[in-house]
Amino acid sequence: MKRITVISALALSLVLAACGGGGDGGGAPAASNGGANVENNGGQTNSGANGNGGEGGSGGAANGGSSGGSGGGSGGTSGGTSGGGSSGTPNGGSGSGGNGGSGGSGGSGGSSGTDPGGGGSGGSGGGSDSGSDNGGAAADLGNTVPVIVSAASKVRNFPLVSVTVCQPNSSAQASCATIDNVLLDTGSFGLRLYASAIPSATLAALPIQTDTASGNNLAACASFASGHMWGSVRNADVKLAREVAAAVPIHVMSDPAIASAKPQSCAYNTAFTTAAMLGANGILGVGAARYDCGSLCAANAFDGVYYADANPATPVAVPLAKQVANPVALFPVDNNGVIVEMPAVSAKGAPTATGTLTFGIDTQTNNTLKGAGATQLMTDGWGDFLGAYNGTSRVTAFIDSGSNSSNFDDGSIPRWNGFYAPASAWQRDVALSDLNGTNAMVTIDIGNAAALLATRFTAFNNLAGFMAQTVDLGLPFYFGRRVYHGIDLRGAAGNGNPPFVAYVSQ
Repeated sequence: MKRITVISALALSLVLAACGGGGDGGGAPAASNGGANVENNGGQTNSGANGNGGEGGSGGAANGGSSGGSGGGSGGTSGGTSGGGSSGTPNGGSGSGGNGGSGGSGGSGGSSGTDPGGGGSGGSGGGSDSGSDNGGAAADLGNTVPVIVSAASKVRNFPLVSVTVCQPNSSAQASCATIDNVLLDTGSFGLRLYASAIPSATLAALPIQTDTASGNNLAACASFASGHMWGSVRNADVKLAREVAAAVPIHVMSDPAIASAKPQSCAYNTAFTTAAMLGANGILGVGAARYDCGSLCAANAFDGVYYADANPATPVAVPLAKQVANPVALFPVDNNGVIVEMPAVSAKGAPTATGTLTFGIDTQTNNTLKGAGATQLMTDGWGDFLGAYNGTSRVTAFIDSGSNSSNFDDGSIPRWNGFYAPASAWQRDVALSDLNGTNAMVTIDIGNAAALLATRFTAFNNLAGFMAQTVDLGLPFYFGRRVYHGIDLRGAAGNGNPPFVAYVSQ
């Protein structure tokens, strides 16, 4: 999900195109030529298209099955964590939690079906959250959170997590609130939450950042190929599992505390003013960069990024310390990257899918990369490398959990509402490479999107769509894999790790 900025002029056919403008490397992100916007159909989107579904399609999500799907797989003896129970959709029944294995935790209770569905039953307990290879219990390392794809979002293939925000510099102990249904996005950088999703007492405890020169409140614009978001920049302690990032600048979208109307330079396409339009209560950007824009915006006042709330809003330069920041990079430990691991799903899809977001790489026993046999590619400061689709010339490529389909340029495949819809299953090869000379080959599965999205399933490994001159390996790429995203720590005190991605099949 590559965010559009005036610096890069990105034009990708993603509504939720990555929320980050760049890292602290000072260079501009590589531009790519965009495809056409994906039309909305049935409440689904191509890589996050407009979350407002048509009447017929949203009915597909709303009229879920008579019962929620079963819980995720049982925890394995190697410390696997079982999936939670699925939620019953409206008119749905109860979902049951997964059963823990000898080294895995018991599944969480199925979330209750909404009106008039029944509640979910809890899964049976297993061992501790992290087990040894021999099935023995081990201490919970406190660096993992569940990632759930379910009917909690009207957008299919939307990985959701929960995030806790608290009064800044309180060690995540004061005025806290846990915000559920936040989109996990490895293609962007920074936490963005809708003001309406934050309880009023917590919102009041999060101070608004101010423009250093004028003293006015600081506003932020996040622009995407199919829309934009406008709001404040506030400080918060951000807690994920037992990891706490102190006093993180976050983007509070549609914040009534900003008096200025959004400027014309921010009014790009649809205004995503509500969580319902987005399909999530916010976006957790944990990609390669430490900052939303980086040193370019620290030195220059650009249209479309940061503004002083001067009524009218005025573009301003913003020092790094006040820019929307990747919270993972601000953890005291486990701050050099994340791992996203999702279960394999069949070609027909799955009612739900529960995976794991792990913080840190090679910092704990549960986040090892060395010796894992993973393919590793160095990236630029925005997580990009190179890809050649089906023997064509190389173009910008990236791996992005926030894209709900894998996207590429192929005029030979029949399309349906921006997605690919071949009459039978297709496969295409993509040659990946980085500037260090590492080469790899992956295969993209391509199903018939019209048939897939006509089902009640929410998780698909073969949902694919059109994007011009780009290879976007979206959430379908994650199913059945463990994917590592290394944060760009070049120039950080005591650590010079460059950004990278890596992946290994489960």
